[in-house]
Amino acid sequence: MLRRLDRGRGRLDLEDIAAPGFDAARYGATQHDLMARIHGVLPDGTLVEGVEVFRRAYAAVGLGWLVAPTRWPLLRPLADAAYRWFARNRLRLTGRGAAACDSDRCAVHARGA
Repeated sequence: MLRRLDRGRGRLDLEDIAAPGFDAARYGATQHDLMARIHGVLPDGTLVEGVEVFRRAYAAVGLGWLVAPTRWPLLRPLADAAYRWFARNRLRLTGRGAAACDSDRCAVHARGA
Protein backbone atom coordinates (compact mmCIF):
# COMPACT_ATOMS: atom_id res chain seq x y z
CA MET A 1 0.00 0.00 0.00
CA LEU A 2 2.77 2.47 0.89
CA ARG A 3 4.63 1.68 -2.33
CA ARG A 4 1.48 2.43 -4.31
CA LEU A 5 0.84 5.66 -2.39
CA ASP A 6 4.42 6.78 -3.02
CA ARG A 7 3.54 6.73 -6.76
CA GLY A 8 7.16 6.28 -7.80
CA ARG A 9 8.26 9.56 -6.21
CA GLY A 10 11.07 7.83 -4.34
CA ARG A 11 10.05 9.03 -0.90
CA LEU A 12 10.14 5.43 0.29
CA ASP A 13 12.51 2.65 -0.63
CA LEU A 14 11.09 -0.63 0.64
CA GLU A 15 13.30 -3.67 1.09
CA ASP A 16 12.30 -7.30 1.73
CA ILE A 17 14.47 -8.42 4.63
CA ALA A 18 13.44 -12.06 4.10
CA ALA A 19 14.72 -12.04 0.51
CA PRO A 20 17.68 -14.24 -0.35
CA GLY A 21 20.90 -12.28 -0.22
CA PHE A 22 19.63 -9.68 2.23
CA ASP A 23 22.44 -8.75 4.64
CA ALA A 24 21.28 -7.30 7.98
CA ALA A 25 24.88 -6.45 8.88
CA ARG A 26 24.71 -3.71 6.27
CA TYR A 27 22.50 -1.88 8.75
CA GLY A 28 24.54 -2.81 11.81
CA ALA A 29 21.86 -5.24 12.95
CA THR A 30 21.14 -8.95 13.02
CA GLN A 31 18.49 -10.72 10.98
CA HIS A 32 16.77 -11.64 14.25
CA ASP A 33 16.58 -8.00 15.37
CA LEU A 34 15.18 -6.86 12.03
CA MET A 35 12.59 -9.65 11.95
CA ALA A 36 11.43 -8.91 15.50
CA ARG A 37 9.90 -5.54 14.56
CA ILE A 38 9.70 -3.14 11.65
CA HIS A 39 12.74 -0.94 10.99
CA GLY A 40 13.41 2.02 8.78
CA VAL A 41 16.57 3.74 7.65
CA LEU A 42 16.56 7.53 7.45
CA PRO A 43 18.47 9.36 4.70
CA ASP A 44 21.33 10.02 7.13
CA GLY A 45 21.62 6.26 7.88
CA THR A 46 19.92 6.39 11.29
CA LEU A 47 17.92 3.24 12.05
CA VAL A 48 14.44 3.76 13.53
CA GLU A 49 12.04 1.06 14.62
CA GLY A 50 8.50 0.34 15.70
CA VAL A 51 5.71 2.86 15.39
CA GLU A 52 8.21 5.59 14.49
CA VAL A 53 8.69 3.84 11.13
CA PHE A 54 4.96 4.07 10.44
CA ARG A 55 4.86 7.70 11.54
CA ARG A 56 7.62 8.61 9.09
CA ALA A 57 6.44 6.38 6.22
CA TYR A 58 2.85 7.60 6.39
CA ALA A 59 4.05 11.21 6.57
CA ALA A 60 6.23 10.62 3.49
CA VAL A 61 3.19 9.62 1.41
CA GLY A 62 0.95 12.38 2.75
CA LEU A 63 -0.96 10.37 5.35
CA GLY A 64 0.84 11.57 8.46
CA TRP A 65 -2.45 12.75 9.91
CA LEU A 66 -3.52 9.09 10.28
CA VAL A 67 -0.73 8.35 12.74
CA ALA A 68 -0.39 11.84 14.25
CA PRO A 69 -2.24 10.82 17.46
CA THR A 70 0.51 8.24 18.12
CA ARG A 71 2.84 11.20 18.72
CA TRP A 72 0.69 12.66 21.49
CA PRO A 73 2.30 12.29 24.93
CA LEU A 74 -0.50 10.16 26.42
CA LEU A 75 -0.99 7.95 23.38
CA ARG A 76 2.63 7.51 22.31
CA PRO A 77 3.58 4.95 25.01
CA LEU A 78 0.32 3.06 24.44
CA ALA A 79 0.82 2.93 20.67
CA ASP A 80 4.44 1.84 21.09
CA ALA A 81 3.47 -0.91 23.57
CA ALA A 82 0.60 -2.09 21.37
CA TYR A 83 2.92 -2.32 18.38
CA ARG A 84 5.53 -4.30 20.36
CA TRP A 85 2.80 -6.79 21.34
CA PHE A 86 1.56 -6.99 17.74
CA ALA A 87 5.11 -7.46 16.40
CA ARG A 88 5.67 -10.43 18.73
CA ASN A 89 2.37 -12.02 17.66
CA ARG A 90 1.93 -10.85 14.06
CA LEU A 91 2.52 -14.14 12.28
CA ARG A 92 0.01 -15.99 14.44
CA LEU A 93 -2.53 -13.13 14.31
CA THR A 94 -2.37 -12.84 10.54
CA GLY A 95 -2.56 -16.59 9.91
CA ARG A 96 1.03 -16.81 8.71
CA GLY A 97 2.39 -19.17 11.33
CA ALA A 98 5.19 -21.63 10.63
CA ALA A 99 4.11 -22.12 7.02
CA ALA A 100 4.79 -18.47 6.21
CA CYS A 101 8.44 -19.10 5.44
CA ASP A 102 10.25 -21.91 3.73
CA SER A 103 13.27 -21.46 6.00
CA ASP A 104 14.22 -20.26 9.45
CA ARG A 105 15.24 -16.93 7.88
CA CYS A 106 12.01 -15.16 8.82
CA ALA A 107 11.32 -16.92 12.09
CA VAL A 108 10.84 -14.81 15.19
CA HIS A 109 12.53 -16.23 18.28
CA ALA A 110 12.35 -15.10 21.88
CA ARG A 111 15.45 -13.27 23.07
CA GLY A 112 18.02 -15.62 24.52
CA ALA A 113 16.59 -18.58 22.62
